[in-house]
Amino acid sequence: MSIQQNYEILRKEVPSHVTIIAAVKTRTVNEVERAIDAGVVDVGENYVQEAAKLREALGEKASRVRWHMIGHLQTNKINKALKIFDMIQTVDSIEQAESIHRRAANNQKVIPVLIEINSGGELSKSGLKPEDEPVEHLVRAAAKMKSIRVDGIMTMGPLFENPERMRPYFRKTRNIFQRIRSLGIEGVQFNTLSMGMSDSYRVAIEEGSTMIRVGTLLFGPRY
Repeated sequence: MSIQQNYEILRKEVPSHVTIIAAVKTRTVNEVERAIDAGVVDVGENYVQEAAKLREALGEKASRVRWHMIGHLQTNKINKALKIFDMIQTVDSIEQAESIHRRAANNQKVIPVLIEINSGGELSKSGLKPEDEPVEHLVRAAAKMKSIRVDGIMTMGPLFENPERMRPYFRKTRNIFQRIRSLGIEGVQFNTLSMGMSDSYRVAIEEGSTMIRVGTLLFGPRY
C-alpha cells in the first residue's frame, strides 16, 4: 500500500488523542514529502545532521510539521538542534537539561522536552532507571530551568518479536508517569507519554501512550 493509505488506516485506528510521529531515520526526501502530503504533522529524527539536511531538502514543507528529536542528543549538537527541533524527547540527566536550558536561553527560546526512561534497563540504551526517585529528581531540577518545559516521559523499551512482552515495560513507565504527574510540580505540564513503535503501538496505547513513533508501519520496510 501507499504511504497515503498506510497513514489513513493508522489515523483511523489510533485514537484522536494519540499523536502519530513519523520516524524518518534513513527515509528519503520523497518518502517524507509523501507522508506530509498524506497528513502527517509530526516528524521524528534520530540525528541532528540528518534532520538539518532533510529540512533543507523539504523546503517550505518542512515548516508544515513539528520536528521531534528522538535520538540521543550530544552536547556539541545542542545549538544546532535548537534551530531544527520543536521538541527534544531524550533528556536523561540534569547536566544535559542544563546544557539545553543555557543554549535555549541564549536563543531566547523555550524548548519542550521529555524525560527518557530506559524501561528495560538495557546497557546499550540511554535513559534513566525506571524508578520514581531519579525521574522525580530530574523533573524537579528541570522545572526550575525557565528555557525548557518538561512535558512528560519517553521510553523505547526492549524489543521483542511478540509485542505483548513489552507490556510490563510500558506499564512500568506509565506508572512512573502518573506518579510524577500527580505531584503537580510547578512549571511542569506532564501530559505526554511517548512510547510505542510500529510493532508495539497497540500495546503501548492500551497502556496509556499519548504519542507513538512509527516508521515501518507508515513507510514500509527499509531497503
